[in-house]
Amino acid sequence: MKTIVMTGGGTAGHIYPNLALKDYLDKDCIVHYIGSAGMEKKIITKEKDIIFHQIDAVKLKRKITPSNLLIPFKLIKAVCEAKKILKKVKPDVIFSKGGFVSVPVAIAGKLLKIPVVSHESDLTMGLANKIILKCCTHMCCTFQETTKLSDKCVFTGQPIRKQVLKGNKNNLPFLSSLNKNKPNLLVVGGSSGAKFINDKVIDNIDKLTANFNVIHITGKQSVPSIKKQNYIQIDYAENIGDYLIASDIILSRAGSGAINEFLAVGKPMLLIPLSKRCSRGDQIENAKLFNRLGYADILTEEDYDDNLFLIKLDNLYKNKEKYIKNLKKSKFFNACEKIIEIIKSDSK
Repeated sequence: MKTIVMTGGGTAGHIYPNLALKDYLDKDCIVHYIGSAGMEKKIITKEKDIIFHQIDAVKLKRKITPSNLLIPFKLIKAVCEAKKILKKVKPDVIFSKGGFVSVPVAIAGKLLKIPVVSHESDLTMGLANKIILKCCTHMCCTFQETTKLSDKCVFTGQPIRKQVLKGNKNNLPFLSSLNKNKPNLLVVGGSSGAKFINDKVIDNIDKLTANFNVIHITGKQSVPSIKKQNYIQIDYAENIGDYLIASDIILSRAGSGAINEFLAVGKPMLLIPLSKRCSRGDQIENAKLFNRLGYADILTEEDYDDNLFLIKLDNLYKNKEKYIKNLKKSKFFNACEKIIEIIKSDSK
């Protein structure tokens, strides 16, 4: 394999696994990335050894809207754009991380008879990967249960970036300003932020900082700027591994990429999954699984109550050794090497 095209976008969860795999490719491998003008362009164009190509990808809106009627036409246009790029690049293989950006690239790859390997992070397969499944040679899966969907599915686990596994809290100068007698609560809402979690943290900030040092990664959501003792607020952390190592417990949504990173570094978590009102329910299934395995506690938006929220965080910390023991017993492994083996074997 001399040339690989990577694709995926919309959220960091569709982008960072590609970067995790890149570190395991042969040094002489040429890496191209096909994405939209969204988050993937902002992240990937900072990488000096990846060539970025832009297409106009289209996302299906889950609510009924007239704009969805244009999707077939926009998809055809995106497939044509992807075919043009692939004909020029002539890759040996395409790796897709799923998400709406990947669909036209995978379809174009299938039409051009270029092998496509994809990856599904969630317990339940998303719409994009259900489409891509028809185009790919293998669908790598984070969870064993997901492999039951097709003979193409293979259990690999989740690719984790090296920087996550090699975090260093000494890279965070603000730690010296926090109360050393209080545990560190890291709040993560995902790359785009989580309004529900952000709002609840702000609403309860006095009670939270009474018991914890709160390190709040807000994402790009609009959040009131608060200057408070034992409270740190930032909108985005590229060096997330440093923050994970510095934390005692984590409050987060339940995207598979994120929670598997928390698992990789052995951090107990309270998960508030995205509600079914605005998702397909994949995060709820992810959170239930981690709760069942003893890695995390769960609080759904429907069951949310301020007192319950605070009690669950306190109990998570008080019982953190039990959670850590379960996390250490997990069968977690970094999927990068296994996925690279599949990519190489499927390369033309």
